[in-house]
Amino acid sequence: MSGDKKQRIWELDALRGFLMLFVILSHLRYYIDAMITPLQVPRAVEFVFHNGGVLFILLSGLCATLGSRSFRRGVVVFACGLGLQLASHVLAALGLMEDAMVIRFGILHLLGVCMILYPVLKKLPDTALFALGMGIIALGYWMNTLRVQVDFLYALGLCSPTFSSGDYFPILPHLGWFCIGITMGRRLYGRKKTLLPKVNEDFFLLRFFRFCGRHSLLIYLAHPPVIFVVCFCITKLL
Repeated sequence: MSGDKKQRIWELDALRGFLMLFVILSHLRYYIDAMITPLQVPRAVEFVFHNGGVLFILLSGLCATLGSRSFRRGVVVFACGLGLQLASHVLAALGLMEDAMVIRFGILHLLGVCMILYPVLKKLPDTALFALGMGIIALGYWMNTLRVQVDFLYALGLCSPTFSSGDYFPILPHLGWFCIGITMGRRLYGRKKTLLPKVNEDFFLLRFFRFCGRHSLLIYLAHPPVIFVVCFCITKLL
């Protein structure tokens, strides 16, 4: 979920870290809703919770143009997604988590697939890649309105009426956003240099966001069990 150290661009690390905080807040809200009590949040915050993942995927596509060994990193990220999926299944089997909260194809699965496909996608020219991305997005959002009677196509975006997932980012339409992110990276960061050289990147708040961005995968893996344990303890105290 992050590029190579020698090619790091501070504002991308900071933006990734900022978005990661929204991911954590979104998951915190989801666990509180499911385990404690439904929360009412402002519409603007609700919009960010529902669409922040798209920004994260765009940023991941952009950063893919700056790094190397995308296939290998994609395998690692996908494996981490499988680890979270297995952990959620174990918790559900033990009765500690509702089946609806089990992760079946989350953001790590999706980003892993996107990174694995990047060596093929990067061979396309910008115009073709942008058109492909828009086509995948349109097809994906249309497919998400359909319901099928099988349970093995959810990774593509086709779900049965009874399908549920605690974290769900199907390949369609989200691979399209990754493609758009690649074109943005080529256009904005073709020289692989910061676009904000005069900003003090060592300002304490930016330094904090940069730290979160550099360690985004570790933070993502660590925060679900922490949130779950806290919410579980609260339910036992209420």
